[in-house]
Amino acid sequence: MDHITWEEPFCGEGASCFRLGIDDKDNAYIAIAGAEDTYLTDTREALRTLIRDIKAGKADHLL
Repeated sequence: MDHITWEEPFCGEGASCFRLGIDDKDNAYIAIAGAEDTYLTDTREALRTLIRDIKAGKADHLL
């Protein structure tokens, strides 16, 4: 397993905290803080696209 460097958690009010991480092989990771051993992984480009789409409002219907 590659070493994952985790960012500080992103926490919502009264919600779970999520962490984003990267490794040295250009992979990106998303996990719930405290459960970093169970994560979703894809490329850093896929994570970049996800973040851009969220910022553009493409996930607003989930709020």
